[in-house]
Amino acid sequence: MHTLNQWLDWQTSLHPHEIELGLTRCRTVAQRLNLLPPRFPIISVAGTNGKGSSVILLDAILTAAGYRMGRFTSPHLLRYNERISIAGHEADDAEICQAFRLIEEVRDDISLTFFEFSTLAALLIFQRNDVDFAVLEVGLGGRLDAVNIVDPKIALVTAIDIDHVEWLGHDRESIGFEKAGIFRAGCPAVCSDAQPPQSLIKHAEQLQAPLYYLDRDFAYQKSSDKTWIWQRMNKTQTQQLPLPNLPGEFQLQNAAGVLMVLELLNFPVAKKAIHQGLINATLPGRFQILPGCILDVAHNPLGARVLAQLLAQQSCQGETHAVVGMLKDKDIATVLAIMQDVIHHWHVAPLNTPRSASAQSLVEHLTAIGASHIHSYPSIAAAYTHAQKGDRIVVFGSFYTVSEILQTSNVII
Repeated sequence: MHTLNQWLDWQTSLHPHEIELGLTRCRTVAQRLNLLPPRFPIISVAGTNGKGSSVILLDAILTAAGYRMGRFTSPHLLRYNERISIAGHEADDAEICQAFRLIEEVRDDISLTFFEFSTLAALLIFQRNDVDFAVLEVGLGGRLDAVNIVDPKIALVTAIDIDHVEWLGHDRESIGFEKAGIFRAGCPAVCSDAQPPQSLIKHAEQLQAPLYYLDRDFAYQKSSDKTWIWQRMNKTQTQQLPLPNLPGEFQLQNAAGVLMVLELLNFPVAKKAIHQGLINATLPGRFQILPGCILDVAHNPLGARVLAQLLAQQSCQGETHAVVGMLKDKDIATVLAIMQDVIHHWHVAPLNTPRSASAQSLVEHLTAIGASHIHSYPSIAAAYTHAQKGDRIVVFGSFYTVSEILQTSNVII
């Protein structure tokens, strides 16, 4: 393989399953690469919603504080390179390909998934670039996710909701236990969910990992159109801060958890850096407003509730048209039902992936909840073209959906 695309195409066919949870394969290869333990402190971030935002905020604030940061996120929207960032810049093709070659040289007969290759490549690149910190976004769950081969200095779990039920369980208690798998004995853990599952709390207790969670150990409150207040419960002092440069008041919940992590980090972070990081943070695909449309990767009930609230808060002259594509393993019925009150016309299509729900399946779900003005198309691009006759267009349902529109629109992110 010579190009990044050649490597990525090969990786998708290497392992018999797109997802296979478990740490043995990835850990063994990491040990052969001398990646364990990492030479830099790590913050691991798990959760159902808010992971990406929290990682971006941590990266932006610590970068503003003068630290050389490594950032690993997934999935990407336009370029694979988005997943691996060093000091605010995406890793280039040559650097990623070099990491892949090193992994291939040592893996021998171990079959790695696409995500496991990504995780190992990120750790290799961070080590070669001598980062001061790395912030890692967990891909799926936590306990058995490839990111969990490393021991974080601090673990952060964001809002917990029902998603990936075939892998993580059908209720918050089961899912909370999987997310808590990133906790380590004696190391601080933060949860930015005000009602963490008891399974998560108990797991922290069993590990004797000090757990700090929202509305018990720290809190936040919006104070004006431009500012908010963060407070640690056992201290009278509060911090008056600028609103994060990320849309939606729910981002304050993510930012509050991030500030608790920074409190526990025991590395100097000036107030000026916190202010600057909050203002500098950007995250494409999260209520991203482009000329003529709004893009949001919402694909589970919690994400849909947030998106519906944001749309309801915005004034709209006329009717709202939705362009929707979803993966078949998502809670399609609930997501569409939540969005029904803010959508007038539906434009549905399959995604460019074997995991996609069919357009017919989406039509059937919409019909079952009594939706009207339902239109079906062979592709997301075709759905978007027809939806452009509407007053307001919102694109949601998956990272794949948003990615296809960004490619169609030639947007640079």
